[in-house]
Amino acid sequence: MIDQPYLLTDGQIHDFIVNGFITIKTDLPIGFHEEVYNQITRIFEREGNPGNNLLPRIPVLNQVFNDPKVIGALTGLLGSSYYMQPHRHCHYNPPGSKGQNMHQDGGKRWSHKSRRLLVFYYPQDTPEELGPTGIVPGSHYYNTSLGADVNSEFPLCGQAGEVTFANYDLWHRAMPNHTSRMRYMMKFLYLRMCETEKATWLHKESDWKRVSAKSNSQFYNPDHEQMYQSIWKWHLGEYDQNVERVYCRDSVESLIADFEIETEAECLTNAYALSRFGAPVSPDLANLLANESGHGQRYAFYGLTTLGEPAVPQLIDYVEHPNESVRSSAIETLGDIGPPASESVVSIRQQLQDPSAQVRSKVVESLGTIVTGSNHELTETIRDLTGALSDENDRVRQNATIALCRIAPHCDQPIMALQRALVDGNRYVRGDAVHALRRINTTSAKEALIDHLVTARWCSLTSSESTH
Repeated sequence: MIDQPYLLTDGQIHDFIVNGFITIKTDLPIGFHEEVYNQITRIFEREGNPGNNLLPRIPVLNQVFNDPKVIGALTGLLGSSYYMQPHRHCHYNPPGSKGQNMHQDGGKRWSHKSRRLLVFYYPQDTPEELGPTGIVPGSHYYNTSLGADVNSEFPLCGQAGEVTFANYDLWHRAMPNHTSRMRYMMKFLYLRMCETEKATWLHKESDWKRVSAKSNSQFYNPDHEQMYQSIWKWHLGEYDQNVERVYCRDSVESLIADFEIETEAECLTNAYALSRFGAPVSPDLANLLANESGHGQRYAFYGLTTLGEPAVPQLIDYVEHPNESVRSSAIETLGDIGPPASESVVSIRQQLQDPSAQVRSKVVESLGTIVTGSNHELTETIRDLTGALSDENDRVRQNATIALCRIAPHCDQPIMALQRALVDGNRYVRGDAVHALRRINTTSAKEALIDHLVTARWCSLTSSESTH
């Protein structure tokens, strides 16, 4: 367990929910960051960008992620069990660059829950003229280009050794570099391995409004208070949201109709407001999710996932819908609800043979968030996910591997399939299979993992200038 002084506070979790990012400074000495900067400069000069091999190419970077403050932040945001994914990248902002346009990274879908993080590490002091990462606070809740303008751009300026933890969906860009110096930012992706059960930070106050009253976030949008509160309760492991009927001045029909004419910000407020009608609103939201035109599906998703367990029976009815998009959306919504959707597991598993790769991908992803160690469908689910490792679609195999990472610790059942996945044609399936075997952690899994790593060992000292 990480020492309490290094854990995040209620206020920091509040700011992450509202703003979409927090920044901490490691305790590593300045000489450490200077050495990292020098190493990455030499690598760029001699070899170019190391890409996903960034960490084995500069092994001392592990010290950043073993820093107690970094561990405390990752634990607070992602729980005590988290995973550094195989994709990582050193973003090089050259002298005189004009910067980038605002964007969200690939893979954006709908969920507002904190299951994925972008982690930015800077090995040099980064004033604004050096071209830091610019982010838009609060933009992680938006899917449209409105997100890029929801607040003013905020430059992540700071000292060497600072680490920023950002919601994966936060709008961001590289700002122009007006100097003659190089700017590096090393980006890593982290993933939550277990659904929330309790606060994993220095938690003292459960009432969102009281926590919010003590905070001083300039980016707080009072219209989004229920959305913020919903995410706060999810972080606390409170799946029964017990929402109060505050925003429901209008009828269900008028709130849904407004999705056609209101801005994205107003639609988000209405979507969360609809959940305040309770279980009786489930049919209306499910029908909106099943709208084959796609209109309003995303907002129905937010209302249904906030309702949680009361919405599950309605969603199960749409798991076998004739429209591919509707099936996919219903399964994705159940997955975002998480463990309270456990009664849907049998229905979801039956769609593993769906002709649509999109649907199969959502099936395996959702099983990884719904099924827990106590679920009576655990053995059958692990069996089916193991079979999905042979799917023809890369995304299905990758999501199945991550789902096994989540739900199959201490289970030898998928080991042989994971061994085959270690040489999969997709680099991320390979990397995720390594972590799945590590999470299983039985004698057989460790033997399979060690055998693979001995063969796959890559020497960070070997280069074209020094081959042996």
